[in-house]
Amino acid sequence: MTNILITGGTGSFGQAFTEYELKNNKFGGKIIIFSRDELKQEQMERKYKLLDSDERMRYLIGCVRDKDRLQLAISDAHYIIHAAALKRVPNAEYNPTEYIKTNILGSQNLIDCCLSAWNKGSYIKVIALSTDKAVSPINLYGATKLVMEKMILTANNIHGESGPKFSVVRYGNVADSNGSVIQVFKEQISKGLPITITDPKMTRFWITLESAVKFVIESVRKMNGGEVFIPTMPSFNVIDLARAFTHYKQILLPYEEDKNIKIIGIRPGEKLHEQINEDTFSNENDKWYTVADLRDYVYGNNDVRGST
Repeated sequence: MTNILITGGTGSFGQAFTEYELKNNKFGGKIIIFSRDELKQEQMERKYKLLDSDERMRYLIGCVRDKDRLQLAISDAHYIIHAAALKRVPNAEYNPTEYIKTNILGSQNLIDCCLSAWNKGSYIKVIALSTDKAVSPINLYGATKLVMEKMILTANNIHGESGPKFSVVRYGNVADSNGSVIQVFKEQISKGLPITITDPKMTRFWITLESAVKFVIESVRKMNGGEVFIPTMPSFNVIDLARAFTHYKQILLPYEEDKNIKIIGIRPGEKLHEQINEDTFSNENDKWYTVADLRDYVYGNNDVRGST
């Protein structure tokens, strides 16, 4: 049996992963939820109690900024899904140091703790969740995720082939996750307000929570350490999503004439179009991309390790 630790485990991904694992039993071991939110942990405990007949769930209050607490959390874990992060793009522009402390320094704490656990004989695989905003970032949030990706991948070099394994999963917007634009649209519609769009030309990559969970599980199974796994995802105009939500009979009107939609302008740090892949050193099939293992270039191996 394999024990799974999820940092930031009370977030949308952690809750979806927990429900999926309790129903499908892919790993069979304990599911350890590590997060700062005591209320959400209590809500999760009540929600999943009926599914947790074997009492597999463990809940630990803590923050990735606290290395000692994090070290305790991973002491019984075999696989770690690193989902803890501050994620709101505009907030990051005004609170950069807080995002650096959590997204960058918190990730370094995780790496240090995993290396320490490995020195004590533990077998550990780490998958860190990233975002398309890490590719050619123009905002602080994306920049912190770019740094996180680099730190996670290069951590494989510290103990070479025999050490703990670190890889990254990178995907786009998660449909209907906490704080997503879909939730904003639903709230605006429920209040009889027009749907707000920052720019009619804006596009985004999209993935469902269930697809994200399944992809992360598949990536954990396949990882050798050093890969960036990227699912193939649809990309479409956010305004098309908004107009689908309005159920407007005259949906073929130009958006300028659609009274159900209000253009409010791009927020600080936003891009018109995100990029999901660097288009270098990557393999591709019909389900995912795998960016090459950086260790191959560090060690002078010209073959791409990441398998698809």
